[in-house]
Amino acid sequence: MAFQEDFFIEESIETLSQGDLDALELPLSRRTFVLIILAVVLFGGVVLGRTWFLNRTRGDFYVIRAEANVGKEILSPSARGIIYDRFGEPLVENIPTFSISVKLNDVWRVAEVLEISASELQAQLKNLNLENNSALLIARNLSPEKVVLLKSLNFEGVEFINDYKRHYFDGLAFAHLIGYTGPGKANEVIGKTGLESSYDSVLRGTDGKSIIFRNAVGEKIDTKLITNAENGNDLHTTIDGKLQKYVYQRLENQLSLLGRKAGVGIALDPRNGEVLALVSLPSFDSNVFNDSTKNENRVQLLRSSSQPLFNRAISGAYSPGSVIKPMVAVAGLAEGVVTTESQVFSKGYIEIPNPYNPENPSRFLDWKPHGWVDLHSALARSSNIYFYAVGGGFENIRGLGIARLKEYWQKFGLGQKTHIDLDSEIAGSLPDPEQKEKNKNDIWRIGDTYNVTIGQGDLLVTPIQMLSQVASIANGGYFYRPFIMQKITNTAGIVVAENQSEILLNNSSLEPYLKEARRGMIDAVAKPYGTANLLYNLPIPAAGKTGSAQISNNTKTNAFFIGYEPAEKPEIAILILIEDAKEGSLNAVPVGKDILEWYYYNRLAKTL
Repeated sequence: MAFQEDFFIEESIETLSQGDLDALELPLSRRTFVLIILAVVLFGGVVLGRTWFLNRTRGDFYVIRAEANVGKEILSPSARGIIYDRFGEPLVENIPTFSISVKLNDVWRVAEVLEISASELQAQLKNLNLENNSALLIARNLSPEKVVLLKSLNFEGVEFINDYKRHYFDGLAFAHLIGYTGPGKANEVIGKTGLESSYDSVLRGTDGKSIIFRNAVGEKIDTKLITNAENGNDLHTTIDGKLQKYVYQRLENQLSLLGRKAGVGIALDPRNGEVLALVSLPSFDSNVFNDSTKNENRVQLLRSSSQPLFNRAISGAYSPGSVIKPMVAVAGLAEGVVTTESQVFSKGYIEIPNPYNPENPSRFLDWKPHGWVDLHSALARSSNIYFYAVGGGFENIRGLGIARLKEYWQKFGLGQKTHIDLDSEIAGSLPDPEQKEKNKNDIWRIGDTYNVTIGQGDLLVTPIQMLSQVASIANGGYFYRPFIMQKITNTAGIVVAENQSEILLNNSSLEPYLKEARRGMIDAVAKPYGTANLLYNLPIPAAGKTGSAQISNNTKTNAFFIGYEPAEKPEIAILILIEDAKEGSLNAVPVGKDILEWYYYNRLAKTL
């Protein structure tokens, strides 16, 4: 066979050389035919397999895309879930409004009319899935004037959509608690701050989709529903709406009276950690973020030096001042540094020898002379000298020292997040000798221990930490995670999630010492010399502690008041903070008194 093939080739070459043929023809081998057939079969198999796969797995999608190519895909925005207070009163509502969807070839013209910048539009287009969308939801919550203008221009690629915008009842009072919404990717509405942010996935619904078909001249001929819109779930909170508004109004009035701007007011139930009210001032109206005509207001809020968008209740770090003393008293008793009978004489100051300059001893001041004080009267009077001795030692009292102080701070939740269900909570910071030496190239001195023992110096806590710590003293040692979400219900009213109290720290073994600290706080109200004696005429016995923390090189003073009622088996604990108060803690006590009094007459009196 090989001989015949060679002979045929030689003969063909000879014929070609004679000029009888214009080209050389050679037969293909059998192997070549086999490879070609296999390639065809393989390619055909791939095509058939891919076709089967697309039809079985994504057939519906491509049917929709085909329909969208001859029509227009329109979103039907879903409504966000409603947020309620503990009594079922709505704190927000959804108001009907208009949004606008635009075919991609018309977006630039419409953006110009709506005064949307090129960079903003490019960001929207970048986040748009072009495979799934043939139009862009370019703007939401249009003003009536814009709607009229766009309709008069009669753009063919424009579709007006029934939409919703968020309206907040008492926006100023609830701003830092509820937060606000704003545009996310591709202009969907998302929670930006507060509960709107931390429970965004719960509150946000699922938009519906439909296709509008038009004929060759652009006339609408049919509408096909693809998916229905599903509204978001509702959020039921632990917040007492009327108490929230009262705390806001009373604190704002006090700040106005003092000519000050910043403060915090928080109330919670010490029996379980439920947050009853949470106010941070200065505040802002959440509604300006859902109003397209309020751009200038938003810019002012962002640029304001008073930082109205900053939630001081969970994100502010403060030296707590003397409100830290009940916890120091517990530590001193538990560690055997003092007993309830131990006494210290306060002449208004103590002096510590200065090894570098013996003629000039270091002097540490009390806020006034108190004479002989024991643990209870030291808490009631808020004696600095007594707690200098407990924390750092003095005369015959050895003192806890910074290591044991730090241990008890951590036992009572300081220096760590409380895990309240709001975004942007910080942990604060605890003083550390090694850190001081590293950062400031200076050793830790006894004066540093004295300062942090009375809540000054490098000890920084958040108001929610401080209140939770005091609540744990009041309730017998249980540090509950503060929480706001009570339950979540779906559109049918069925409970789909429910919150439970959670004990983060258990110091109930310290109850004998907690009891003594509570007695000192009761004396602060009940005794004539108590710093919170203004609360003595409340209709029910209460307990409290005042605090003043010097800041800005001792040029300003932050005023604190913490308290709870009833004094036995408390049902509410509160914290009041006034930044840069003129007369220290005295300016915070009247606010605390009025809030506790309001709560008694409006809540406790109906149940006790």
